[in-house]
Amino acid sequence: MKQKRANDSKLRKELQMRQTPSARRRMKAIGQRENRWMQDVNHCVSKALVESNPKHTLFVLEDLSGIRNATERVRTKDRYVSVSWSFYDLEQKLLYKAKQNQSAVIKVSPKYTSQCCPKCGHIEKANRNKKRHLFTCKNCGYQSNDDRIGAMNLYRMGIHYLEDSQVSGTVTAE
Repeated sequence: MKQKRANDSKLRKELQMRQTPSARRRMKAIGQRENRWMQDVNHCVSKALVESNPKHTLFVLEDLSGIRNATERVRTKDRYVSVSWSFYDLEQKLLYKAKQNQSAVIKVSPKYTSQCCPKCGHIEKANRNKKRHLFTCKNCGYQSNDDRIGAMNLYRMGIHYLEDSQVSGTVTAE
């Protein structure tokens, strides 16, 4: 996906430099085609998630509202990859399909999900090596892929949510 989007971005950049009416029409067509393609990818991903899990599944997502502001610290040439994925569209499609499957979707804070050790709970920015995609806890030495650590922490947050909702006797989700 990254390669296809990078090719489209490169082509749009070349067309922008031409500044001709035909180049603008082609840029618009490429943008519309990419939007339709991303809609289809989000549809397929959300459908696969819901269909591969049983009814009454709890899906836990990071609340990525404000992600564009967070990427201001990212280098300009790398920013497109971070902000171009349509997280909101994927979330909406997942909400719709999960509701049809009698499942729930909750959003949790993304703070420290990739910096917190799932074994000992130690939180430190140095735990995560972004370049190597490696998580190494500075406290207990636990090592794993940083994305896997984030997923493990989201799973733990989902378990806490279910425990809390059982104590209060209500389950509410978006």
